[in-house]
Amino acid sequence: MRTALTIAGSDSSGGAGIQADIKTMTMNGVYAMSAITALTAQNTTGVTGIMEVTPGFLAEQIDDIFKDIRPDAVKIGMVSSGGLIRVIAERLKNYSAKNIVVDPVMVATSGAKLISKDAIAVLKKELLPMADIITPNIPESEVLAEMQIRNPEDMIKAAEKIGKTYGTAVLCKGGHHLNDANDLLFSGGQYQWLTGKRINNPNTHGTGCTLSSAIASNLAKGFDLFTSVRRAKDYISGALSAMLDLGHGSGPMNHAFDLQGEFSKGGVLG
Repeated sequence: MRTALTIAGSDSSGGAGIQADIKTMTMNGVYAMSAITALTAQNTTGVTGIMEVTPGFLAEQIDDIFKDIRPDAVKIGMVSSGGLIRVIAERLKNYSAKNIVVDPVMVATSGAKLISKDAIAVLKKELLPMADIITPNIPESEVLAEMQIRNPEDMIKAAEKIGKTYGTAVLCKGGHHLNDANDLLFSGGQYQWLTGKRINNPNTHGTGCTLSSAIASNLAKGFDLFTSVRRAKDYISGALSAMLDLGHGSGPMNHAFDLQGEFSKGGVLG
């Protein structure tokens, strides 16, 4: 069985972070492992508390994983401090990690910055050049490309600039009222549009985590980059189309929409 590691924060409500990553990796047929960067207290309406791990403890988690069950792919999610980002980069470089997918979580849908300027600088210097692919949304692409993105042509310019700056493939995700479900993949000096169908589901908590984890899972299984991204988009479309509705805010998707088997069958409600 192929293996994948997620390095990210914990979401106590289960819709994003390592919980979403582990569900996604499992449903995409790989053995999932995790190195936790932070604990969060949150639900579908927002985050009420964050407690980071120490750089030393994060390094210990990564070391123990690579020394025993080597990951075939690594997905990196939200890491809010420069110290933790440096540890991740140093340890992955030490182990010559392969198939690195970075979801550069920097800017919320609302436009609010989620990590400090110092941490963004470390991310740009230490981690992004190591990635095989990064998956920024529109606001994050604007930060990385240092330009505004107002139309599909801007997406192409931004993705090319980011890809050439950091020497990595870039999946510039649509949405944010621009190009909606269509994403742009820039790789090897070429770009390709991956079109998607707009799914009218307000419960989108954890979509970024899920997409990047699905890409990592498919890379771990040996699919090429374009196929990995295409399969990941198809998976997330299925999870959204299941129309799960939990919580009082922007709820989670149904990561297990395709789960079939004796142990997944429903029980009797009392």
